[in-house]
Amino acid sequence: VQLVESGGGLVQPGGSLRLSCAASGFTFSTYNMNWYRQPPGKEREWVATISSTGITTNYADSVKGRFTISRDNAKDTVYLQMKSLNPEDTAVYYCSLIKQGRRYWGQGTQVIVSS
Repeated sequence: VQLVESGGGLVQPGGSLRLSCAASGFTFSTYNMNWYRQPPGKEREWVATISSTGITTNYADSVKGRFTISRDNAKDTVYLQMKSLNPEDTAVYYCSLIKQGRRYWGQGTQVIVSS
């Protein structure tokens, strides 16, 4: 299993970013996928989940209405569209899945929201 996140960077408050996570080494279209984040000095927290088909999505209350998780099973990629970003969204963002009882993580991509 390999997960490679990209798309992070520095953005001003109120701005938008789209994160991508390219997956390989497993049958992507059969697994739910997740985004997590770890703010500086804090625990890693769940952000969003998308079902294997993309039909069902769930979000943490802190991002609901601002973030959208999506996937392209033809490209083995999951996305996180983030808008109305605020400094509290500053974190390293990770994509993740559970396969055969084991959780896998990517290396993360840094998002900094600052003026």
